[in-house]
Amino acid sequence: MPDLEVAQPVIDSPAQQQLIQLAQYFKSQHLTDLFAADQHRFQQFSVDLDALFFDYSKQLVHAEVIDALIALAQEHDLSSWIDSLFSENLMNCTEQRAAMHWALRVPQAQAPAVAFSPVIQQVHQQLQRMYDFVGKIHAGQLRGSTGEVIQDVVNIGVGGSDLGPLMVSYALSDFKVQTAQALQVHFVSTIDGSQLSDLLHKLRPETTLFIISSKSFGTIDTLSNAQTARLWLEKSLGSTASVLKCHFVGVSTRIDKMTDWGITAEHQFQMWDWVGGRYSLWSCIGLPIALTIGVAGFQQLLAGAYHIDQHFQHAPFTQNIPVLMALIGVWNNNYLNMQTQAILPYDGRLKYFAAYLQQLEMESNGKSVQRNGEKTQTATCPIIWGEVGPNAQHAFYQLLHQGTHSVSCDFIAPIHRYNAQQFTYVENASALIEQHHLALSNCLAQSRLLAFGNQALDSQDLLEIPTYKQYDGNQPSSTLLLTELNPYSLGMLIALYEHKVFVQSVLWNINPFDQWGVEKGKHIANQLLPILEGQQQDLSHLDASTQGLLQVLLKRDQY
Repeated sequence: MPDLEVAQPVIDSPAQQQLIQLAQYFKSQHLTDLFAADQHRFQQFSVDLDALFFDYSKQLVHAEVIDALIALAQEHDLSSWIDSLFSENLMNCTEQRAAMHWALRVPQAQAPAVAFSPVIQQVHQQLQRMYDFVGKIHAGQLRGSTGEVIQDVVNIGVGGSDLGPLMVSYALSDFKVQTAQALQVHFVSTIDGSQLSDLLHKLRPETTLFIISSKSFGTIDTLSNAQTARLWLEKSLGSTASVLKCHFVGVSTRIDKMTDWGITAEHQFQMWDWVGGRYSLWSCIGLPIALTIGVAGFQQLLAGAYHIDQHFQHAPFTQNIPVLMALIGVWNNNYLNMQTQAILPYDGRLKYFAAYLQQLEMESNGKSVQRNGEKTQTATCPIIWGEVGPNAQHAFYQLLHQGTHSVSCDFIAPIHRYNAQQFTYVENASALIEQHHLALSNCLAQSRLLAFGNQALDSQDLLEIPTYKQYDGNQPSSTLLLTELNPYSLGMLIALYEHKVFVQSVLWNINPFDQWGVEKGKHIANQLLPILEGQQQDLSHLDASTQGLLQVLLKRDQY
């Protein structure tokens, strides 16, 4: 296994030198020429895996590039790093913690076969408690302090405790379970209280349950919203122990802090410090997901991710989708100088997927210090951004098609949307199927135009087209097709990107499992808060800009 704490970068290796030379060659290559030169290019540069199809034939690669990238991975001992990830090794070297989010989706039946089965058993103990809790809510057995059935659940969290559950719950809205009494799940994350304030006006205290999701149970954003919710409940229902018992649930590593806050033991769900927040939706942090799609749906989500875990560990690199995604990303970022990537799902249910990946990728690999403490030798994580494709077409596709930036894109789409089974309860289902086909045609058309530019146009005489209507093309993209967007395939999709992030961290020699840059900003905010609240007047230790802004805030806050 690699030495995690003192891992050294691979500098000026044979694979790197070859990739540098190939990058020079590709400066004069166009995707149109690559396809013309190889009639089997699509078959060679695509992978079919169960409910998912990955096409990277529109990336600026050929066989020699892929071979060199795989050689680069081998020079970094990637296979050993993958083995080490799927263990109890302290992969998070700066915090001396393991990174075992994959353990959250190991089937219980597999636990006896692995050396760390006690961990798996702990996971399933907590998941079973969550499943039992979900069953009670769905059956209308969980009631508020006045005896009324819970009808609204509000998840209070931020970062991974919000983005993951929100993204998945929204994406799987078609799979919402029927409950004894209609149940709505809501999400609150903003620190300014605006989301919570708007929501509370629409809810009844008697029938509302709050989930406080915080790994540390010390995040000021979350606890501030939780305290506001508590005051709202107590104002209507009284300040009694039954209010806390019946209307609050906690998910955290800190049992002691949940207890001190007032959450009863039976409503406390545990996670572990070896689960990073952005990797935690598979744990009891996913309680809002299970409430939305049911226990069986949540288990399918885990099963899809587990399938990718097995694929990642055992598939050869030439057919290993997360490895290929990572290698192509490194090629684009470090050798072709494309330092931005767009995520473009062609399904409105994936509305929050780009935002989710922003945290997953940029919080994980947005680092400039290597595992050995030295500055990185190359660029690391690209800027991740995106939007649902049809909306993006009317926003930033102009830049993609005719702008001056080189951007790599990931197109994502389900093959099937409205099926025959839905004709009985989806009004105008046939028209909706046609709309889905319209979305798919746009997905394929946009990637085609980005790749081939003018060659994708129907005009027979390109010379008559004015320059402002012409397209250079040669913008690379990958396409991920899901047979259907369901809990299983979404689990696969999310796990693909998780493992892609890990592979890139190995090649960049950085730790993807800490986030010290996030913590420092929070610390400084806590230093400034007493000034805004009038508890401290001395500003001399601050820079001139911050002093000036604070003075403006303090002066104008008086009106």
